[in-house]
Amino acid sequence: MDNKQPIQVIGGGLAGTEAAWQIAQAGWPVVLHEMRSVSAGQPQHLTPAHHTDHLAELVCSNSFGALASDRAAGLLHTELRKLGSIIISKADEHHVPAGGALAVDRGVFSRNLTETLAEHPCVELRRGEVPVLPKDGIVVLTSGPLTSAALTESLHQFTGQDYLSFFDAASPIVVGESINREVAFLASRYDRGEAAYFNCPMNREQYLAFWQAICAAEQAELKDFEKETAKFFEGCLPIEEMARRGEDTMRYGPLKPVGLFDARYGDFRAPENQQYRPYAVAQLRQEDKAGKLWNLVGFQTNLRWGEQKRIFQMIPGLESAEFVRMGVMHRNTFLNAPELLHPTLQFKQRPTLLAAGQLIGTEGYTAATAGGWLAGTNAVRLAQGLEPVVLPTTTMSGSLFEFISSATPKHFQPMPPNFGIIPDLPQRVRNKRERYGVYRDRALADLMAWIADPSVYRQTVMVSQ
Repeated sequence: MDNKQPIQVIGGGLAGTEAAWQIAQAGWPVVLHEMRSVSAGQPQHLTPAHHTDHLAELVCSNSFGALASDRAAGLLHTELRKLGSIIISKADEHHVPAGGALAVDRGVFSRNLTETLAEHPCVELRRGEVPVLPKDGIVVLTSGPLTSAALTESLHQFTGQDYLSFFDAASPIVVGESINREVAFLASRYDRGEAAYFNCPMNREQYLAFWQAICAAEQAELKDFEKETAKFFEGCLPIEEMARRGEDTMRYGPLKPVGLFDARYGDFRAPENQQYRPYAVAQLRQEDKAGKLWNLVGFQTNLRWGEQKRIFQMIPGLESAEFVRMGVMHRNTFLNAPELLHPTLQFKQRPTLLAAGQLIGTEGYTAATAGGWLAGTNAVRLAQGLEPVVLPTTTMSGSLFEFISSATPKHFQPMPPNFGIIPDLPQRVRNKRERYGVYRDRALADLMAWIADPSVYRQTVMVSQ
């Protein structure tokens, strides 16, 4: 390696895995630190949300969001494919049917990424906690919202700031064979893509009984520090919190019946079939490639496990559901990025320290991947003596990092990819779907021009190993 000083990447989640790959692919040595490990077949140093020591383990859902490029997540997927993302490449390779979404067999996905990075000649995968921020060299911090207490304190000492906090949650998973196929039906909303979801229809009486049961259910007891900082992030709202917000809140959220038709009763849109139209629908999305496990979509929860089983089996079609994982909930934390970071993802007070992932207030798997790509790319550019890059703000990725680095610090909250943060078009397009298509076309055109510009992105040359 010509005595090059390795770049340190702390955290082996989606952002850290992507960052390490981009550094290694440029021919620069990288040490990827991951606290989680397995010794003698037993997990060691796992977090409250993780179950394995694999890199890029998905803990909340197996879906990266919408595939269509005129949707925010789908546009971000497309941008990352053009930028050579290892995460999106492996997601495409290990996808499972999910209608219009990019969902993966999460076990195979994370194992393959772990093996791929471990085999790269420029990557050293080092197991063990990093308790203190390294003082020297180029460092990429991707330790995530469940950063260890010691590293959290080190980061606090460095920034002089406390974290902000919110709650994240994971939905229950059931065995596919235990779903009652006489009640549940396979379909995707508005018949988009393949019939990829099991749909459990409820009539009004069933829904109201379900709603009342959730509102009266017993929650798991929160720890003292969680009670003090409980802020539910709207993108991953617990089902019981939705229920408490009103009788119809769930029906306008994860139990929305619109666009779901059981072909066994004919077209629900036909006047003679209106009697079969469901009042609410609970959906299950395929979790693994074989279709043996199914995720109860939108049912992230903090209910006690016994309550979950009792109440969720009230859903028609899940009367005998076998749960292989109950819903869980944990505290997440993030930095006040507008005060601390440039849009290059460098810390303002230390340009050789970069950060990415949920830690910086981006929300979602694909956003974490995009941050890892940018932080890894800029880390290796710094090592090569090149200027860090900023992605075009007309792209989904560029607008996201512009937002998290320039939002009002006092009111900063995590931000998912969305078209609301992209600069306006020169001329307004009234139809929303058409407008998103124009946003996409402009974003991809600008990204391809940026990639091709020899004065910008292409200065990051491959270095011979």
